[in-house]
Amino acid sequence: MTSPIPVTIDDVRAAHERIRSNIVRTPTFISKTLSDLTGATVYLKFENLQFTAAYKERGALNTLLLLDDEARSKGVIAASAGNHAQGLAYHANRLGIPSVIVMPTNTPIVKVTQTEGHGATVILEGDTFDAAYAYARELEAERGYTFVHPFDDPRVVAGAGTLAIEMLEDVSAIDTFITPIGGGGLISGMSIVAKAADHPVSVIGVEAELFPSMYNRIKGTQYPCGGDTLAEGIAVKEPGGITSGIVRELVDDIVLVSERNLEHAVSLLLQIEKSVVEGAGAAGLAALLDHPERFAGKTVGVVLCGGNIDTRLLANVLLRDLARSGRLARLRIKLQDQPGALFHVARIFHEQRINIIEVYHQRVFTSLPAKGLITDIECEARDRDHLDRLIAALKAADYEVSPVELA
Repeated sequence: MTSPIPVTIDDVRAAHERIRSNIVRTPTFISKTLSDLTGATVYLKFENLQFTAAYKERGALNTLLLLDDEARSKGVIAASAGNHAQGLAYHANRLGIPSVIVMPTNTPIVKVTQTEGHGATVILEGDTFDAAYAYARELEAERGYTFVHPFDDPRVVAGAGTLAIEMLEDVSAIDTFITPIGGGGLISGMSIVAKAADHPVSVIGVEAELFPSMYNRIKGTQYPCGGDTLAEGIAVKEPGGITSGIVRELVDDIVLVSERNLEHAVSLLLQIEKSVVEGAGAAGLAALLDHPERFAGKTVGVVLCGGNIDTRLLANVLLRDLARSGRLARLRIKLQDQPGALFHVARIFHEQRINIIEVYHQRVFTSLPAKGLITDIECEARDRDHLDRLIAALKAADYEVSPVELA
């Protein structure tokens, strides 16, 4: 360890001893199916099984346990609309420490309700995270609260690193950590543990293509940073100062992943591992899907760092993944507007054993002649080959047909 790094392996080990009795010792299991799919030996750390469904509890609890009596009596404050808010609120309430969470005014009501349910006082302030953060720091100064940063704090970094200790205790053969990066707290703690291991362990960070903030800072690039990413838990425009220094010193590389592979990873984890994981939590698997050659033959440890995903969003992700795989499709077919036209098309679907889910007729808003119509048919197939056979059969019957593709 070089002197600029303010967290040592002893700090992480001490944090582990400090928090272990009040944190779920989440399992690290091999996934044979994902290993076969990616060409690496894949071990998954199920941090989505923490009580608040995210690893953030570790850093929050470590920080709370290091407060003196005066700081505990005055309480803690944070700015967060996500997993940090819930982790801090839960453990502060359990320890009898008052907690205040400042959230932007546009925070979904379910997140506000969940955080209040853990005993925190929630204040809605500002339209952006930056505005909420600024107000939290004002209240810190005015009321004497202790501000608990979601990532840029040595105590939080040490707490986050405890999960890497557990991974290597459970599976000593791991030679590569694939770790999501938002502000950098998790990967900082994990890299400290990795570089102190008794064998070489590479650390590869993962960011969404839409939010390459740490990638830009470390590699000197200037990619745009913003957009509607599925991985909102790592959608950070400015990484931490402390964490950036640790990442620069200890992390071997950072890769970027596409939104499509983030969606596919969330879907695969539900289908294969029967585990609900949010976009940020699926980023490690998305990296394996996006860069298989990079990890082929490696024994990788992937952290499923959180499982808090909106159920409607999860449903959309699953349906979109079914569509991309060919199991769900919308076919656009040109027909003559006359009796029996739909019957003859439906007969071909029946012959190919393809299930029709919905039928949409369009007679007015079309460039076809007045006696023509466009019919969109949503259908369900076994796989892409099964769908292709249906399309071929429709074309053989002289129907003009085209799939409505997803972006």
